[in-house]
Amino acid sequence: MRILLKLVIDCDADAAWRAVHSPRAVAELYGPLLDLAPLEPKGLPTTWAPGDDIPVQLSAIGGVPMGRQLIHMSERFVDEPDDRVRIFRDSGIPLTGPLASLDVWDHQMAVSPAPGDPAKTLWRDRLVIGGPTAPLLWPVLWTVWQWRAARIAALAPSWAYDLELDADPVI
Repeated sequence: MRILLKLVIDCDADAAWRAVHSPRAVAELYGPLLDLAPLEPKGLPTTWAPGDDIPVQLSAIGGVPMGRQLIHMSERFVDEPDDRVRIFRDSGIPLTGPLASLDVWDHQMAVSPAPGDPAKTLWRDRLVIGGPTAPLLWPVLWTVWQWRAARIAALAPSWAYDLELDADPVI
């Protein structure tokens, strides 16, 4: 079963690409509904990197445990006639909690410059789930993904960190 998002967001593709690599930015997408906490003493990395296998604890509002998830990162690049599409993939799997009954978890986020406006990003998000409870969990995950789309659109302008430099800086 699939859940798809496609939206144009208000930041450039480089800023969006940095955001999908940032555990902090990803955690902000789900806030305040869900919290993402590391299970390893060393904590979350500053940035996700291809090959990372990171176990995390998901908690709902009020600290209600929602289960553990293994996040496995990879990325690939597809050259299209207009531009390059960068695809970030989490092919980890829920380990405990309500989502652990899924035996397929494939989440891909693709970013590229928006057609006609390179200052914006075309964001495509695809979640593929499978397993005996996928039909029951799909409506819940679809709802979470709609929340996610709203959060992506709201947070995207904050992802750009290129500051305008004052011509006469004060020292």
